[in-house]
Amino acid sequence: MEKRIGTISILISNPEIVPKVNQLLSTSNTLILARQGLPLREYNLNFISLIIEGTTDEISSLTGKLGRLPEVEVKSMLSKKILSK
Repeated sequence: MEKRIGTISILISNPEIVPKVNQLLSTSNTLILARQGLPLREYNLNFISLIIEGTTDEISSLTGKLGRLPEVEVKSMLSKKILSK
């Protein structure tokens, strides 16, 4: 299948949901090329930024699962260029 590269931004407004987010990310670790997390304690927010590579189906599945979690906002952006190796 065709693979694409892109980003996923995750904003978590309830610290208690962070373990569930981490569990989902662990199960999709083959898609994640890089990950950066930033806890914004003074605002009670957590921000995670991912660089990902995978098929659109794989990426959509991950963002859908994340987006269904309570108090989690997810945005993704994929390149238009199809990757070939």
